Amino acid sequence: MSNYRRLRVPGGTYFFTVRLQDQRSDLLVSEIDLLRDATRVCQKRWPFSIDAAVVLPNKLHMIWTLPDADADFSKRWRMIKTGFSRHLPAPDRIPESHRKRGEKGIWQRRFWEHLIRDADDLALHMHLIRSAPIHAGLVKRPGDWPYSSLHHRTRRARTIAPVPSARDPKAAVIAN
Repeated sequence: MSNYRRLRVPGGTYFFTVRLQDQRSDLLVSEIDLLRDATRVCQKRWPFSIDAAVVLPNKLHMIWTLPDADADFSKRWRMIKTGFSRHLPAPDRIPESHRKRGEKGIWQRRFWEHLIRDADDLALHMHLIRSAPIHAGLVKRPGDWPYSSLHHRTRRARTIAPVPSARDPKAAVIAN
């Protein structure tokens, strides 16, 4: 089994990509209210801020900032995925590897995360979120996609501190 090493920085800001198991599914947009509810429940229990988000039919991208003393984004994603899946029927085809573990087979097991390093890195990942519906062929302009946070609000100025070195993992990545 692979040994994934994740860079965990308390108070860090991260870009995530989370995918459904079935890449042809539109479950995330057809059940958007359920996804929003699962995210809200998680935020109440394990606070974090969502700096930007886009939900596509079969995957989502988000930028989160974690609380200063907390770096456990995996716990949050587990809670969101579980809360979302709990209220849906299992798909017709569940991969055997998921079935053996008692999983519903709605989500891919893992997710991709990236620690935001500085203001330029944040701007790049904000652009990735903004342009994702265009690259997916869903709309011609970012503002036409209803499941994106970036066109719903004006961006506020943010001060970005350098990414901590391996010797200083407690240093904050983003100061609001």
